Amino acid sequence: MHTAEILWTVVIGFLMVGSVGLFLSIYNSLVEIKNNVGRAWANIDVLLKQRHDELPKLVKVCEGYMQHERAIFDKLSDARGALAAARSVGQRAEAEGQLTKALGGFFAVAENYPDLKANQSFAALQSRISELENSIADRREFYNDSVTLFNTRIQQIPDSWVAGGMNLQPAELFHVTEQDRQDPEIAFKQTA
Repeated sequence: MHTAEILWTVVIGFLMVGSVGLFLSIYNSLVEIKNNVGRAWANIDVLLKQRHDELPKLVKVCEGYMQHERAIFDKLSDARGALAAARSVGQRAEAEGQLTKALGGFFAVAENYPDLKANQSFAALQSRISELENSIADRREFYNDSVTLFNTRIQQIPDSWVAGGMNLQPAELFHVTEQDRQDPEIAFKQTA
Protein backbone atom coordinates (compact mmCIF):
# COMPACT_ATOMS: atom_id res chain seq x y z
CA MET A 1 0.00 0.00 0.00
CA HIS A 2 1.16 3.41 -0.83
CA THR A 3 1.25 6.25 1.62
CA ALA A 4 -1.55 8.07 -0.24
CA GLU A 5 -3.81 5.01 -0.04
CA ILE A 6 -3.15 4.68 3.68
CA LEU A 7 -3.85 8.38 4.18
CA TRP A 8 -7.17 8.13 2.26
CA THR A 9 -8.17 5.03 4.23
CA VAL A 10 -7.49 6.83 7.51
CA VAL A 11 -9.39 9.95 6.37
CA ILE A 12 -12.38 7.89 5.22
CA GLY A 13 -12.27 5.94 8.50
CA PHE A 14 -12.30 9.17 10.53
CA LEU A 15 -15.17 10.55 8.43
CA MET A 16 -17.20 7.39 8.94
CA VAL A 17 -16.55 7.28 12.68
CA GLY A 18 -17.26 11.03 12.93
CA SER A 19 -20.51 10.68 10.96
CA VAL A 20 -21.71 7.80 13.14
CA GLY A 21 -20.72 9.76 16.25
CA LEU A 22 -22.60 12.85 15.04
CA PHE A 23 -25.68 10.76 14.19
CA LEU A 24 -25.67 9.09 17.61
CA SER A 25 -25.18 12.40 19.37
CA ILE A 26 -28.09 14.02 17.51
CA TYR A 27 -30.30 10.96 17.97
CA ASN A 28 -29.65 10.80 21.72
CA SER A 29 -30.18 14.52 22.24
CA LEU A 30 -33.48 14.42 20.33
CA VAL A 31 -34.65 11.49 22.45
CA GLU A 32 -33.70 13.42 25.58
CA ILE A 33 -35.54 16.56 24.48
CA LYS A 34 -38.61 14.55 23.47
CA ASN A 35 -38.65 12.91 26.90
CA ASN A 36 -38.25 16.32 28.55
CA VAL A 37 -41.42 17.49 26.79
CA GLY A 38 -43.27 14.44 28.13
CA ARG A 39 -41.88 15.00 31.62
CA ALA A 40 -42.83 18.67 31.56
CA TRP A 41 -46.40 17.75 30.62
CA ALA A 42 -46.51 15.08 33.34
CA ASN A 43 -45.41 17.69 35.90
CA ILE A 44 -48.29 19.93 34.83
CA ASP A 45 -50.64 16.98 35.07
CA VAL A 46 -49.58 16.27 38.66
CA LEU A 47 -50.31 19.85 39.69
CA LEU A 48 -53.62 19.84 37.82
CA LYS A 49 -54.60 16.67 39.67
CA GLN A 50 -53.72 18.28 43.00
CA ARG A 51 -55.82 21.33 42.15
CA HIS A 52 -58.62 19.10 40.92
CA ASP A 53 -58.55 17.24 44.26
CA GLU A 54 -58.76 20.48 46.27
CA LEU A 55 -61.86 21.81 44.49
CA PRO A 56 -64.43 19.49 46.11
CA LYS A 57 -63.07 20.46 49.53
CA LEU A 58 -63.39 24.13 48.65
CA VAL A 59 -66.95 23.69 47.40
CA LYS A 60 -67.91 21.77 50.54
CA VAL A 61 -66.59 24.53 52.81
CA CYS A 62 -68.34 27.23 50.80
CA GLU A 63 -71.74 25.66 50.13
CA GLY A 64 -73.20 26.62 53.50
CA TYR A 65 -72.15 30.24 53.12
CA MET A 66 -72.92 30.70 49.45
CA GLN A 67 -76.33 29.00 49.21
CA HIS A 68 -77.63 31.54 46.71
CA GLU A 69 -74.68 31.24 44.32
CA ARG A 70 -75.60 28.02 42.53
CA ALA A 71 -74.39 29.36 39.17
CA ILE A 72 -70.82 29.74 40.42
CA PHE A 73 -70.79 26.14 41.66
CA ASP A 74 -72.22 25.00 38.32
CA LYS A 75 -69.43 26.80 36.43
CA LEU A 76 -66.81 25.07 38.59
CA SER A 77 -68.48 21.71 38.02
CA ASP A 78 -68.71 22.27 34.26
CA ALA A 79 -65.06 23.32 34.12
CA ARG A 80 -63.98 20.20 36.03
CA GLY A 81 -66.02 18.06 33.63
CA ALA A 82 -64.40 19.72 30.61
CA LEU A 83 -60.99 19.08 32.10
CA ALA A 84 -61.76 15.41 32.68
CA ALA A 85 -62.92 15.04 29.05
CA ALA A 86 -59.93 16.88 27.51
CA ARG A 87 -57.38 14.70 25.70
CA SER A 88 -55.05 16.89 23.63
CA VAL A 89 -52.83 19.69 24.88
CA GLY A 90 -55.11 22.23 23.17
CA GLN A 91 -58.22 20.77 24.79
CA ARG A 92 -56.47 20.69 28.17
CA ALA A 93 -55.37 24.31 27.74
CA GLU A 94 -58.92 25.37 26.94
CA ALA A 95 -60.37 23.40 29.86
CA GLU A 96 -57.69 24.74 32.21
CA GLY A 97 -58.50 28.27 31.14
CA GLN A 98 -62.18 27.62 31.78
CA LEU A 99 -61.38 26.26 35.25
CA THR A 100 -59.05 29.14 36.08
CA LYS A 101 -61.72 31.61 35.00
CA ALA A 102 -64.36 29.80 37.08
CA LEU A 103 -62.06 29.83 40.11
CA GLY A 104 -61.43 33.56 39.65
CA GLY A 105 -65.16 34.20 39.59
CA PHE A 106 -65.64 31.89 42.57
CA PHE A 107 -63.08 33.71 44.71
CA ALA A 108 -64.45 37.08 43.62
CA VAL A 109 -67.96 36.07 44.70
CA ALA A 110 -66.54 34.73 47.98
CA GLU A 111 -65.38 38.27 48.75
CA ASN A 112 -69.07 39.12 49.26
CA TYR A 113 -69.23 36.71 52.23
CA PRO A 114 -67.20 38.02 55.20
CA ASP A 115 -67.99 34.98 57.36
CA LEU A 116 -66.67 32.70 54.64
CA LYS A 117 -63.49 34.74 54.23
CA ALA A 118 -62.94 34.43 58.00
CA ASN A 119 -63.30 30.62 57.88
CA GLN A 120 -59.88 29.05 58.42
CA SER A 121 -60.60 26.07 56.15
CA PHE A 122 -61.61 28.40 53.32
CA ALA A 123 -58.52 30.57 53.82
CA ALA A 124 -56.25 27.50 53.81
CA LEU A 125 -57.89 26.05 50.69
CA GLN A 126 -57.81 29.40 48.90
CA SER A 127 -54.12 29.74 49.72
CA ARG A 128 -53.40 26.16 48.58
CA ILE A 129 -55.23 26.64 45.29
CA SER A 130 -53.44 29.96 44.70
CA GLU A 131 -50.09 28.22 45.28
CA LEU A 132 -51.08 25.48 42.86
CA GLU A 133 -52.13 28.08 40.26
CA ASN A 134 -48.71 29.73 40.51
CA SER A 135 -46.95 26.38 40.21
CA ILE A 136 -49.09 25.44 37.21
CA ALA A 137 -48.21 28.73 35.51
CA ASP A 138 -44.50 28.06 36.11
CA ARG A 139 -44.80 24.52 34.76
CA ARG A 140 -46.70 25.71 31.69
CA GLU A 141 -43.84 28.08 30.95
CA PHE A 142 -41.31 25.26 31.37
CA TYR A 143 -43.42 22.98 29.17
CA ASN A 144 -43.62 25.62 26.42
CA ASP A 145 -39.86 26.18 26.66
CA SER A 146 -39.28 22.43 26.28
CA VAL A 147 -41.68 22.23 23.34
CA THR A 148 -40.08 25.22 21.64
CA LEU A 149 -36.60 23.70 21.99
CA PHE A 150 -37.88 20.34 20.68
CA ASN A 151 -39.72 21.90 17.73
CA THR A 152 -36.73 24.04 16.84
CA ARG A 153 -34.30 21.14 16.96
CA ILE A 154 -36.39 18.84 14.78
CA GLN A 155 -36.58 21.57 12.14
CA GLN A 156 -32.86 22.45 12.05
CA ILE A 157 -30.34 20.77 9.78
CA PRO A 158 -28.79 18.22 10.43
CA ASP A 159 -31.19 17.37 13.30
CA SER A 160 -34.17 17.42 10.92
CA TRP A 161 -32.64 14.56 8.94
CA VAL A 162 -32.37 12.39 12.03
CA ALA A 163 -35.80 13.55 13.31
CA GLY A 164 -37.36 12.58 9.98
CA GLY A 165 -35.97 9.07 10.35
CA MET A 166 -37.41 8.94 13.87
CA ASN A 167 -40.82 10.20 12.64
CA LEU A 168 -40.75 13.03 15.20
CA GLN A 169 -43.57 15.54 14.80
CA PRO A 170 -43.73 19.03 16.32
CA ALA A 171 -45.28 19.10 19.79
CA GLU A 172 -48.20 21.37 20.61
CA LEU A 173 -47.61 24.48 22.71
CA PHE A 174 -49.89 25.22 25.65
CA HIS A 175 -51.80 28.29 24.43
CA VAL A 176 -54.17 30.55 26.30
CA THR A 177 -57.44 30.89 24.42
CA GLU A 178 -58.92 34.27 23.60
CA GLN A 179 -61.81 33.49 25.96
CA ASP A 180 -59.33 32.99 28.81
CA ARG A 181 -57.90 36.47 28.29
CA GLN A 182 -61.23 38.07 29.14
CA ASP A 183 -62.12 39.06 32.69
CA PRO A 184 -64.71 36.81 34.32
CA GLU A 185 -68.25 38.08 34.67
CA ILE A 186 -69.15 38.43 38.31
CA ALA A 187 -72.71 38.95 39.47
CA PHE A 188 -73.65 39.04 43.12
CA LYS A 189 -77.00 37.64 44.18
CA GLN A 190 -78.98 39.69 46.65
CA THR A 191 -79.89 37.78 49.78
CA ALA A 192 -83.18 38.52 51.49
